[in-house]
Amino acid sequence: MEKIIDEKKQGTALVLEEKKNNTRKLFIESYGCQMNFSDSEIVASILADQGFNTTQNLEDADLVLVNTCSIRDKAEQTVRKRLEKYNAVRKINPKMKIGVLGCMAERLKSKFLEEEKMVDLVVGPDAYKDLPNLLEEVDAGRNAVNVILSKEETYGDIAPVRLQSNGVSAFVSITRGCDNMCTFCVVPFTRGRERSREPQSILEEIDDLVAKNFKEITLLGQNVDSYLWYGGGLKKDFEKASDFEKATAVDFAQLLNTVATKHPKTRIRFTTSNPQDMTLDVVKVVAANANICNYIHLPIQSGSDRILKEMNRLHTRQEYMDLIDNIKELIPDCAISQDIISGFPTETELDHQDTLSLMEYVKYEYGYMFTYSERPGTMAARKLKDDVPEDIKKRRLAEIHTLQRVHSHYRHKAYLGKTIEILIEKTSKKSDQQWSGRNPQNIMAVFPKEHYKVGDFVNVRIEDCTSATLLGTAVGYSENN
Repeated sequence: MEKIIDEKKQGTALVLEEKKNNTRKLFIESYGCQMNFSDSEIVASILADQGFNTTQNLEDADLVLVNTCSIRDKAEQTVRKRLEKYNAVRKINPKMKIGVLGCMAERLKSKFLEEEKMVDLVVGPDAYKDLPNLLEEVDAGRNAVNVILSKEETYGDIAPVRLQSNGVSAFVSITRGCDNMCTFCVVPFTRGRERSREPQSILEEIDDLVAKNFKEITLLGQNVDSYLWYGGGLKKDFEKASDFEKATAVDFAQLLNTVATKHPKTRIRFTTSNPQDMTLDVVKVVAANANICNYIHLPIQSGSDRILKEMNRLHTRQEYMDLIDNIKELIPDCAISQDIISGFPTETELDHQDTLSLMEYVKYEYGYMFTYSERPGTMAARKLKDDVPEDIKKRRLAEIHTLQRVHSHYRHKAYLGKTIEILIEKTSKKSDQQWSGRNPQNIMAVFPKEHYKVGDFVNVRIEDCTSATLLGTAVGYSENN
């Protein structure tokens, strides 16, 4: 999964409703992608059964956990600074235990325990069910580590708590791991091979969320289009499945259609898609179901065929453009967002211009854009020299950012004078007199509160816009309310 949370929104301390008889305090922070935030909900659920209630006060915690991201060096440095903070607090509260979860835990393994001596507990993304045993080790005064990757674990039998939820939108994890082996990415090494969650457990979790009046569900996976359930096991082993298993297998298009038709009043989203794995069947399902949001996050990383090949992206620039054309033909008002890496090894000025020209072709609604960050252990780190100077990376990134702002503003101006449906999510950051919410195309809109409330579907007339936000006035409830 390539889309990550905006760094300004990272580091959320998560809290759930207290269990009456629990006496220990858990402080848990999450960094990185949506999958990490989803995993933290699983961890909190497991630990709630072990006597832990969550707290927002670091100083009160018996156990501090940080769920980490390894996608870029900057994310890892942020986590290291948090660990320094935790250890400073531990000097005041010696009973506190500290643990690292997630991708960074798996990648660095015992380094945290032995070399840096900053933590007591290291747990990889597939080992959260072992937390009770690991905590027994920690309570006995011993360090504990489990970073073993699983071929089957999906946590489908764990009911995640909804930490700090707005009660409106929720993530439902449907796959784990990735098989694509992009040369810049650590995910296959930190989260393992692709495996899918049993469909019935997904539907039951969504049923429960709908019963609790959640209005929007996002189906989540590192590579969501690769979903394939044939009775369990790795996707790569599907060819070894029995004829019956193959005949009764469920792919992503089928799952998506089942979820949408079962809950026609619930907004459905999905992320993240990979161009080489997204099929027209999925696009047709989106087009056929009004409650599936007309928005697709479709990372490209580079507009240069040469760089795409160096990245081991198994599609060409033209194949990507053809997919965009097919999406726009079947879903004319579909919004598309991107991931782009600036300064990948050997990238020339011509390669960079290819990226800018592809952006001009698509005119994305918005995107997630970063300079290349070499990740130890990846094929790019082993085979390619990080040879683009940092100042050139930053200059190219600035040009990408500037062009994206132009395109975002262009796309947003198309809504001026129109009335669109907005699902109210929260109070606007800039004014407590205004609501903030998204339209089906995932664009944020802000408008006066009046008598509306969080969770309402509201028709909003758009009167102005910026490159980031639509501005308008509510004119009544939508038919979905």
